[in-house]
Formats: sequence, C-alpha cells, structure tokens
Amino acid sequence: MNLAYRMRPKNLEEFVGQDHLVGKNGIVRRMIESNSDFSIIFWGPPGTGKTTLAQIIANEIKADFHYLEAVATGKSDLLKVVEKAEENNKKNLKTILFIDEIHRWNKAQQDALLPHVESGLITLIGATTENPSFEVISALLSRSKILVLNSLSMEDMEKILKRALIDIKIGLGKYKKIIKSEAKELILRLSGGDARILLNALEIAVTTYKDKEISTKIVQDVFQTKSAGLYDKKADEHYNIISAFIKSMRGSDVDAALYYLMRMLENGEDPKFIARRMIIFAAEDIGLSDRGALIQANGAFDSVNKIGMPESQLILAYVVIYLSKATKSRAVPNAMGKAKQAVYEFPNEPVPLHLRNAPTKLMKGIGYAKDYKWSDKYVGPTKGQSFLPEKLKNKKFYED
Repeated sequence: MNLAYRMRPKNLEEFVGQDHLVGKNGIVRRMIESNSDFSIIFWGPPGTGKTTLAQIIANEIKADFHYLEAVATGKSDLLKVVEKAEENNKKNLKTILFIDEIHRWNKAQQDALLPHVESGLITLIGATTENPSFEVISALLSRSKILVLNSLSMEDMEKILKRALIDIKIGLGKYKKIIKSEAKELILRLSGGDARILLNALEIAVTTYKDKEISTKIVQDVFQTKSAGLYDKKADEHYNIISAFIKSMRGSDVDAALYYLMRMLENGEDPKFIARRMIIFAAEDIGLSDRGALIQANGAFDSVNKIGMPESQLILAYVVIYLSKATKSRAVPNAMGKAKQAVYEFPNEPVPLHLRNAPTKLMKGIGYAKDYKWSDKYVGPTKGQSFLPEKLKNKKFYED
C-alpha cells in the first residue's frame, strides 16, 4: 500500500486545504454536521482531495459508498449500484455513488444515471478535472451543487510533507529522514499543488536513497524533469495558460509572456499552435498601430515550419518580445465589429448605382457606373457621392 493511499485523511480534522469547503462555515462541513446529503460535483485539479472528501462525507453521514471510475465503467456497473441502492432504501440507508472523472461518461451513460439522482435513490458525488459546464449534461448539473477545489497552497503541502516524514504508523517516520530547506522548497514547487505527486515523490526519495538527508539533487533525480507542471492539451489548464499568454502580451508584460511561452513549450505544446495564436494577436490587438507586427508573427509561423524544435524557441521568444513591446490598438476588431453590426441592421441595402459594374449599354443607360471616375489622377465617385449605401453613408466604422 503506497504512501499516498496510507496518508489519505479519514475525517475533516485530518483533511488539509480547501478551507472554503471544510472550514468553520464551509458547505461540506455544514452538510456533514447537519447529516444532510445532496448531489455534488467536485471540480478541481488532481491531488486536491476530491475522492477523499467524497469518502469522508459518506463515512460521516453513514451512507453506503460506491466508487466507479468513469474510464473503466459504464451502464452495467451503474445498474448494479442502482440495485444495491434499492435494497439500501428499504433499510433507510443512504447510497452515495462517487464517479471519478465523470466528464468521461458519455451522454447516454449520464442520462441513465439521471432518474436515480432525480428520485433521490442515489446521491451523486462526481469528480472532474474538466469544466463541468462543457462535459456534464445540463440536467445533472441542475440537480447538483458544483464545488470548486483549488490547488493546494505551499503551506498546505508543507503540512502534508511534515506529517509524512514524522508519522511512524502510516507515514515514513521509521526511516528518520530529514529534508534540507532548499530541497523542501523544490519538492513542494515541483509537486504543483498536487498532494499525490508530493507523496509519491517523497516516498521514492526516502525509500530508494540511502542518504539521511533528502537533498535537491535527490529531488531532481526523482522528478527527472525540468518542469513537473500538469499540462494536458485537451484540459482546462491548456486554455488557462494560452489565455494568460495572450493577456500578458496584450498587457505588454514581456516577462510574463515569456514565462507562459516557455511553460507551454517545455510541456510539449505544438509551437505552430502558439505561432498561429500570435498571428491572430498581431491583427487583433496591435493592428495598424505597428504595421510590422503581423509580418513578424507570420514570419514566426513560417520559421517554425522551416526549422522545427528546439531552435524554433528562439524565433518564438523573439517575436513574443516584439509583440509584447508593440503599441496596442483594438481599432481593427472594433471596426470589424461595427461593420458586422451594420450588416445585421441593414442586410440588403442596394449598392449605389455609381458603384455598380456596367458591362452593357443597358446597364449604363439606367445609371450603372454613372459619375464614377477611374483615371491616373482620380479614382472614385464624383460629386461627393458615398461608397456606402444611402442609409449608411455617414456611418464610421474605423477609428485610428
């Protein structure tokens, strides 16, 4: 039985972190103290206590607890739980069904669960690392309370580490190891607010190295990576980081933009994806205030295609600095938005006659292309006529 499993809290007093949920006025504590139950979806990063909290709730309110892992189970497994819940109901025993990574259940599977949650036969506790708004059907969402868990703070992680090192019964106390302050800071930082990562790394550091002191070298050996950050290209953190990257460039914060750039690249993000976003950024957030921005961004994309990694990092960093320092302007998207709105409001306005093509005598005879001049000295309608349709002739979309 590994350390992370042995160290799993049995009650709220042992639980570390998520004070907004389990603290004095936290909703989970209130739920337990009032011996009430309602369906919950825990949304948060891995290793923050979602499964543990579900088990604590079940234990405290004396409910029959069933665990299903979404990736490995389906409707047949659900029906077995339903059968057991019906037996429990006759005994006035509550049934809690915990579905780990509930976002991986498809719509049909979630639909099958819905009537049993709706009737109250089953109390659902779902756990997800993904935004439930996108992955969980609306009917289940409306019958559940969404509770957000946060990555554990450095202080929370330090409490867990300290207990693991000194606890003889379920921790690693029998090894009598100590950890240097620099190594402690490193292991906490590389664990990224994930208690499971922390405990797994600590167990390896303690049990597989003979040194009495856990050094930074040991921590680096255990992690075997420059960056231990969680970065799933299909998960929320992917979108959070690219959003922070764009907003940092928009705010002209070169250092923050470079940090998020390297964080993406070090975690295996496709450099072409980053380059494409930079092209969009150049047009949207810089526009004509720096006419070289779009050229630079497009050049970065071409260079990434030609050169590849890891050398492409230099080109991307160069252009990130350029775009971050460039003067910002929303004139292009603002003008585009106003023009689009005008199309919604005036979708079928007739094109002015003087702007229409006149390839035949008939068209010329009824006024097509009349009073429009095209010569070396002048191009456009004469007599001050508008290029826009009559109802829009005074509209202004673009502003410098």
